[in-house]
Amino acid sequence: MKYTDDLVKPFGNRISRSSLFFTRLTVKFSKMFFGKRSEPLDLVAIPKGEVYKNFNVWTLVCRDDEQAMIDPETGKKLKYEEINPKKSLIIGTIRMGFGHWRIAIALASAAHSLGIKSYLLDLMSFQNTSIAQSIKSLENKYNVFSRLSQKWKWFNNHIWENVTSKTSLGLDSSLQQRLLSDFFVPAFEKIPKNIPIVAAHPWVGHAAVLNGCDRVVSMIPDNLPLAFWLAEGSIHTVQSPSAYMGYRTLINMEKKYPIQNCLKDEEIILAGHYVDYELKANIAVDCKARLQRMKKKEPRRFLLTMGGAGAQALKFADIANYCKDYINESKSTLLINMGDHEGRWQILKEHLDKDGIGYTMHSDWKKTQKFINSMATEKITGVHIFLHKDFYAAVYATNLLMRQSDFMITKPSELSFYPIPKLFIQRVGRHEAWGAIRGSEIGDGTKEVTTPDILHRVLKILIEEDDLFKYNINSIIHNDKIKTYDGALEVVKIAMS
Repeated sequence: MKYTDDLVKPFGNRISRSSLFFTRLTVKFSKMFFGKRSEPLDLVAIPKGEVYKNFNVWTLVCRDDEQAMIDPETGKKLKYEEINPKKSLIIGTIRMGFGHWRIAIALASAAHSLGIKSYLLDLMSFQNTSIAQSIKSLENKYNVFSRLSQKWKWFNNHIWENVTSKTSLGLDSSLQQRLLSDFFVPAFEKIPKNIPIVAAHPWVGHAAVLNGCDRVVSMIPDNLPLAFWLAEGSIHTVQSPSAYMGYRTLINMEKKYPIQNCLKDEEIILAGHYVDYELKANIAVDCKARLQRMKKKEPRRFLLTMGGAGAQALKFADIANYCKDYINESKSTLLINMGDHEGRWQILKEHLDKDGIGYTMHSDWKKTQKFINSMATEKITGVHIFLHKDFYAAVYATNLLMRQSDFMITKPSELSFYPIPKLFIQRVGRHEAWGAIRGSEIGDGTKEVTTPDILHRVLKILIEEDDLFKYNINSIIHNDKIKTYDGALEVVKIAMS
């Protein structure tokens, strides 16, 4: 790739020579570590998995990848079709943690509700390519550091908080991701240039733009403006007014030289929260059910969600131990989705066993769905653990459980923006802090709770009293009326317009 003036001046803004030198050096060593760049991928679409059954999402695979075309249920080879740009779009994501995938599912759900066909392009799925291998290596490192940040306070405060905010803040970060994304361009080279591509990760957006695709939408999840998410040449969407202002003005993104050019108004759109259509369409029904359970004095249902890095096992153990008496008295019920983290479950299991807390395991996806459906009409007590090997099931179980839960206990990640009352526990990286700020300000979540004593105090109030619970529910109903949770629908409309 040639380092032309327009390339090394993000959005027309100058960056320092030292930043440019460091950026080029970082990208050079990264690509050396990744290995040889892949040949152009010849992609076709197959009707595979739950995403196809639920949302008519066709998965993009390499034409010559026989293993990827095998239906895991029947063991037979699936028929494929060519990518058709007519009334369809490509959802580009990375199976790196749960957040990017959850946003992709929300988009697929919205597209399906509008009668639009989706193709899922997951850069991590091309297993025999250097594309997937490089991302997997980066994901492993990210997961290790995320878990370490939850165990080692000094590392979290002095290293990880800065890595997840300051190092991704300046415009040189956007340039770095753009240069790095040249490595992922082969995934787009044989895709029709006129099909809309919605990127749930900046590497997808950059690679699509570098390939010459002219209908690219970049979904920005973070409420803290970071240049890391900006993919020049695409249309950007954000979830909140504060994010719109921050990205529109490139606030605090200068490196040595002042910002001379902001994003143009046509380059950024306030879409709203990225929420699945099924959740958005049933907000009134689900809130009514929560209020009815409250009036009947049924156990308060808490949904605990494990993040993609699996960093919350010890916090979940502490919550379960504190709620032990409430669980035994049928005043609270814990629904703990461990995702696909078998190793993290073993850690939590040791604590539950040590504390004498019983639980019911749910690991068969069909039976899990049946159980969740039964929660709409039955009283649920005790502790329920959800653990699924299938990645889609690991992620989507949380979405299904949200509708049947009263409160969701989560770090302030992508789940900050979902229409369910939320108790925010400690973030994993400073960039997540503004998710809790957003939730607490619009009234559908608490402030971020970082210490056990405060967490226990908040849990006590949420279980024994109703005022905060009712306030969150009323706020969600109000937010729905002003279309706060319509972001996924808006993104699809923007991509197709």
